[in-house]
Amino acid sequence: MTGALRLLLDTCVWGGAVEELRDAGHDVVWTGDWSSDPGDGPILAYAHENHRILVTLDKDFGERAIVMGEPHAGIIRLVGIAARSQGAATIEVLDRHGEELVQGAIVTVGPQKIRIRPG
Repeated sequence: MTGALRLLLDTCVWGGAVEELRDAGHDVVWTGDWSSDPGDGPILAYAHENHRILVTLDKDFGERAIVMGEPHAGIIRLVGIAARSQGAATIEVLDRHGEELVQGAIVTVGPQKIRIRPG
């Protein structure tokens, strides 16, 4: 891993993951703390502009990045991960694939597999 990473957690990610990731040394912003949800486009743009890896459950962000070519700073999509395991799953992915994420990879994480689309 590259050390502490800058993350943006989508509202759909369990709020308890915020403290777990901060305790692991990461710089975390959670959209659940924002006054309103600006929508997927502005969230992805914020993550890119602020050099934050986006952590989400929503497949739409990957589609925006791949199909529509919208810029991003790396995306982790959690699929089928229980809420209380989302922080630990994200930490594991960051430890193993942080360098790839910093380079713009999209990592899809499920209970039994990880799929990486290089950036």
